[in-house]
Amino acid sequence: MQQAQLTPSASARKETFALRIYIFFAYSTAAMVVAFIPLYFMDRGFSEQQIGIIYSTGPFISIFSNILMGLASDKYRTIKRLLMVLLFGQLVMLSLLFPIENFALVCLVMMGFYFFQTPINPLSDSLLLLASQHTGTPYAMVRIFASMGFASTAYAIGLILKQVGSGWTLYLALATVLITLGLTVFIKDYQGQARKIDFSGFLKLIRQKNVILFFLIILTLSIPHRMYEGFLAVSMRQLGASDSLVGLAWLISATSEIPILYLLGKYGHKFKELPLLMFAALMYAARMWIMSEIQDPRWMLATQTMHSVTFGIFFSTALRYLSNLIPDEFRASGQALFAVVWAGLAGIISGMFGGFIYESFGREVFFKMGAGFALAAAAAFLLRAWLSRADR
Repeated sequence: MQQAQLTPSASARKETFALRIYIFFAYSTAAMVVAFIPLYFMDRGFSEQQIGIIYSTGPFISIFSNILMGLASDKYRTIKRLLMVLLFGQLVMLSLLFPIENFALVCLVMMGFYFFQTPINPLSDSLLLLASQHTGTPYAMVRIFASMGFASTAYAIGLILKQVGSGWTLYLALATVLITLGLTVFIKDYQGQARKIDFSGFLKLIRQKNVILFFLIILTLSIPHRMYEGFLAVSMRQLGASDSLVGLAWLISATSEIPILYLLGKYGHKFKELPLLMFAALMYAARMWIMSEIQDPRWMLATQTMHSVTFGIFFSTALRYLSNLIPDEFRASGQALFAVVWAGLAGIISGMFGGFIYESFGREVFFKMGAGFALAAAAAFLLRAWLSRADR
């Protein structure tokens, strides 16, 4: 009898350990994609505008791949097998990049890579949430290993590439994907209740003026975030930063968000969402303006600490406001629309339009334009808060 009681607990600990190791390496690949793939293409001779176009293919294809993988997961009742297919697809696409020099072909292959890469995080999050119901381990206690994986990989890979050169970028990316694929063998394929995607919810959502205005403001603020994310490494490299310094910058930003997310989770309910969002937008404007003035890449490390009061406050507070804004029957559609705006449309605009601005007018104009978007969002949040108070 005693053995029967101990076995489930030991099994839960084992499953939790497997999930933590898996999510650690899954986000290690994300660190490679965000921090070092742009530098790899830069060293291969691509211009800022071309890098922006390559970067924008990810958000574009994510709109379709995430919906498709969600439908496939519901139909075939699996997450683990889809993760294995997606990771194998990433290996194939990264391998195809080695011999290709033509820009159009690189864009095509990267679009294929992003098709397999962008659904990994949402599917993994779904798996962690489902697993928490069985293992008894809170989602956050497993998900924090994703931030640790992103942060430590960004720094470690930067140190490695400083020694061996950016030509090893694809080999290291292949290694992280291959390790992640191997780790999927040890995780369970948890399943939730069958659910049906109701596309009519989108049509009902877009008829609500308040919802659409909110998403327009979110798009306005998401653009400077994606601009910063997409061109931080390029900017640092142009100012003479080494790969290790770029990796350290991403380490600082990833770790800085952890305490603020914890504090918001514990005390955030005591503050109203719109003032918090306005504050985050103002911090984004300050962060972008400082970036436009910096001439020494080492000072960019200081701006990375502002990630906590920009992205940390913005993302969690926006989701909290959205949950109050949208009726329960449209919750799933609202979350999907948020993802399309935040990850899809903002990424496309910042990649294609931002890349053109960066190449044509330079880094200073690029980041000051981002500051302008952030200030516009702050003003819009202030106006919305004032109107909400006037309606009471």
